[in-house]
Formats: sequence, structure tokens, C-alpha cells
Amino acid sequence: MIIAYNNHKNTKIMKKVILIIMLLLLPTATFAYSIGVPNADGITIFYDYIKNGTELAVTSGSNGYRYTGNVVIPEEVTYMNRTRKVTQIFGGAFENCSSLTSVTIPNSVTSIGASTFYGCHTLTSVTIPNSVKIISKETFYGCWALASITIPNSVTYIGDYAFCNCRALASITIPNSVTYIGNYAFDYCPSLTSVTIPNSVTSINNNAFDGCLSLTSVTIPNSVTSIGREAFYGCRALTSVTIPNSVTSIGDYAFKNCSSLTSVTIGNSVTSIGASAFDGADIPTIITLIENPFSLGYNVFSSNTFLNATLIVPTGTINKYKETAGWKAFMFMEESGIPTKPDKCSKPSISYFNGKIIFECETEGVLFKSSITDVDIRDYTSSVINLATTYNISVYATKEGYENSDVATSTLCWIDVEPMQEGTKDAEDNVTEVRAMPVLIQAEGNIISVQGAAEGTEVSVYNIAGIMLNSTIANKGITTLNVSLPSGSTAIVKIGEKAVRVLVK
Repeated sequence: MIIAYNNHKNTKIMKKVILIIMLLLLPTATFAYSIGVPNADGITIFYDYIKNGTELAVTSGSNGYRYTGNVVIPEEVTYMNRTRKVTQIFGGAFENCSSLTSVTIPNSVTSIGASTFYGCHTLTSVTIPNSVKIISKETFYGCWALASITIPNSVTYIGDYAFCNCRALASITIPNSVTYIGNYAFDYCPSLTSVTIPNSVTSINNNAFDGCLSLTSVTIPNSVTSIGREAFYGCRALTSVTIPNSVTSIGDYAFKNCSSLTSVTIGNSVTSIGASAFDGADIPTIITLIENPFSLGYNVFSSNTFLNATLIVPTGTINKYKETAGWKAFMFMEESGIPTKPDKCSKPSISYFNGKIIFECETEGVLFKSSITDVDIRDYTSSVINLATTYNISVYATKEGYENSDVATSTLCWIDVEPMQEGTKDAEDNVTEVRAMPVLIQAEGNIISVQGAAEGTEVSVYNIAGIMLNSTIANKGITTLNVSLPSGSTAIVKIGEKAVRVLVK
């Protein structure tokens, strides 16, 4: 092969191309390198400049650097006489750091990239702040030693494979803020024993809990409308499944090889059940609430289930089932003769605004049954009375034809009670007006939330022994703290100088 060049002409063209490329790269090249800065513990953390050099993102460094031990990421970093906030963790920043044991992420971080902790086999603890909204794809993939983690109620999205192959993960709290749980999100978490899916989630995606071998119970809320392919495939410890009335479709192999199943209840809105959805288990009792049965596909249930199980159908529908393909293969069939268990009212929320306590519920048309107890009530003998009363509030929602909701609780108190700078007096009663700051405290699971604390106020949580569990600075809106306290225990919440006892639900 012969290639001819016009050397003089080509040289001029190449010079122009190189000059153009250099000019295009100039705006980004200013900060196109990583810096390594030791944290307070002397561990070097690498950062990339972002947002035109005004902020920093944690990165993996270079030359095969691996983080080890306990890493605390600071909120701010000072380098070359300039201080910048750390607001992101780039994808893969800690990937395959096989000797990393714990990471503390500051409240300044709002974004954690994909595969951030991928393959961190010895990672046992991660503190995620309530500034983070997204847990990205493969964030904790293969973190074999991670036994538990608290997802803050700021998170709305759990990406594909986010906790896949977390072999030691035994418990996890998914907050009501989460609206999406991705494909394979908890795939092969063989130590996970129970899962409550919040009523903010509308679909359980493909393979979401596939291979969770120790999963004995799962709560599927009425918000879910679809259960994906192989969603619970191989959950061999699962003993019973109730598909709520909101679900319309159950995917192929959704509960295949759940070999310990003893009962399955199928809600009345289901219109399709995929192939082999419940195959691989000899289920003695199947309850269906479907009044107009549709044809079943291939091997939805095992042959032994068709031969030996009792299919319980709604009153007056047994002849329909005996004439419908798939269903008519059941050898034993009977009508329930009992009413279907009613839907349950959603748990109410409690808020305080402009002198009023406000209850809200996702279930429409409910009545609220509440009680408010003055925990500071007492007889006074002094001439000065502190008006910082504390109230315990409890409420549940009720509606005809529905099961009552769970009880929601909160504590309402006033702090920083002091006379107004320009106090006024009622002409008739001669009473000086005072100012008090209302604060609403709620404690549920591992989350304590504080509504109404002034921005910049320190908020801390202690156990009954006086040991601090967490502390933060109040921001606008609701301030949340992650704690680890058993249900039924007492937490002491300190807001500025005010200390309030709160029962953990």
C-alpha cells in the first residue's frame, strides 16, 4: 500500500487542528487534576475540582491508590489557602478498596455516584447524611461485610444493583421517601430476614429481592401495582405472601422456588400472573380474591400444588373458576364464605403550623382519632410560671370498610420562652404577651425528626444513659438524625438548651 502526503500542506493543517483542540480544552484544563489532602485523622483523601473550581468531589486518586481503615470525609477542605465544600462523591471513588472498614459522609454531600463502594468486601459501616437523595447504581455492590445500613428519609431513589451481593446485610429500613427500588437492588442478600416496602413505592422491579435466602416475611403495601420478573425468586425461607388489591400484574417467576410457602393470597385487581410465578413450592392453601378469573399461563403453580392444595375463591365464583383454563386444574376448590379482609388506612402524618396541629392521611375520607396529653401538667405555687409545656400527641385514621391505621405519635414542646422586646398588654386582662418557639419531635425506627427548630440551632440525641448518639445543626424545614435505639426505648432530644424525652416507636 502506498500513501502519498503533501507534507507542507498537511503540516499546516495539523498545526491548526492542534491549536483548536488546545483552545477548546483551556476552560476545563484549569481544574482537570486531583489533589490529595489529609483529613483530621491523617488519611489522605483525593478530590477533583467541580463547578468551576468552587467545590470538591471525592475521587479515587491515581496510581492504584486504595483507601483503608476508617475514613471520615470532611465537610470542607482547605488547599492552597482556599477553603471549598465537599459536595459530591464521584462514582467508583472507593471501588475495590478491599481493606476499607467504615466511611462517614458529611451533610455537605448531596450526590453519591455509581459503584462508589463496589467490591469493598470489608466495609462494615457507612453513614449516609440526610442531604443525599439518590443511591446510585451498584453503590454497595459486593459489600460482603455490611450487616446493616440506615437510609435517610431524604433518599427517593435506590438504583439497580445498589445492594446486590451484600451477603451480611440482615436488616435495612427503607423510608417512605423512596419511590423507586431498582432492578436487582437487593439481589442475593442471603442474610436479609425481613423487608417492609414503604407505601411510596409503586412497583417492585425485576429481581429486586432475588436470592434473599433468609427472607421470612415481606410487606407489600397497597401502593404497589406491579411485581416484576423474578422479584422474589429463590426466597426459600418465605412462608406466606399477600398480594394487595392494588397489584394488577405478577411477573414471570416472581416467587419461583420459594419452597417454604404455605399460603398465598392474591388480591382482587390482579389481571395477569406470569409463567411459573409460584412454581417450585408445594403450597397447601391458595386464596384468590379475583371475582372474574382469567386464564393462567404456563406452570404458574407446581403440579403438586394443583393436585393437593385447596383453592379458596370468592363466594359465588366457584363455577367460573372450574371453567377457566389453569384454575380448573386445582383438584380441591371451595368458596370462602367470609368477607375479604378490608384495606388498611395509611398511617397519618402530624405537623404543626400557626398554632394548629394538622393531621394528614393518604387514604381519602378518613376520620382522625387523636389524643393529646399534657406531660408537664402540675399545680403551681410560685408567682412565675414557665409556659414551656410539653404535649404527647397520638393519632390514627379510621374509615368505614377499612382497617384502622397504625398509630402515629409525636411530641410538641416550646423552647426559648421569653418576653417580647416590645411586650404589649391586653387592655382588659393586663397580660403581657410572650414569645415561644414551637417544636414538633417525631421518633420512628432509626429516624428522629425535628420540625421548627431555628436554623443554626444545635440538635443532639442522647440515650437514657446520657451518651450522645448523634448531633447536627438545624436547617430549614425538618431536621433529621439517624440513631440506633430499640423500639420502646426513650431518647433524649436536646434542642439548644431544651431537653425533651421522646419514646421511640
